[in-house]
Amino acid sequence: MGDRDLTIGELAKRTGVATSTLRYYEELGLMPAPVRVSGQRRYPNSAVGLVGMILLLRDVGFSLRESKALLASRTPAGEGWRGLAQRKLADLDQQIAKAQTAKEAITHALHCPYDDITTCPTSSKVIAARLAGQPLQEAHPH
Repeated sequence: MGDRDLTIGELAKRTGVATSTLRYYEELGLMPAPVRVSGQRRYPNSAVGLVGMILLLRDVGFSLRESKALLASRTPAGEGWRGLAQRKLADLDQQIAKAQTAKEAITHALHCPYDDITTCPTSSKVIAARLAGQPLQEAHPH
């Protein structure tokens, strides 16, 4: 055990992540169980980078479950993580398209010449299409 090992408090301070969150990551298997010295967790310095990767994955839209799968699929010769990343990218594209359509619908409502949006012919068509089961992306004219 070297001087470079970190207590859970030190790891929390260096990463900006609460100690309870670090224990939760460990419980979920996102982080390997650290060695213990006198009952205290001791993390290698590399744990800082691992926590940083978990934060980055969260920031770009991966759930903790997806992050665990992605981290577990990393191998020098493997392509497993690429498939997970490609699926997430496709999911993000769908979310972006849905958000763009929502933005267009709200923008239309704000600029609609009808004071009462419920009397707007465009809104009426969209509502009828939604009630017929069409998703907003198909129901709203672009």
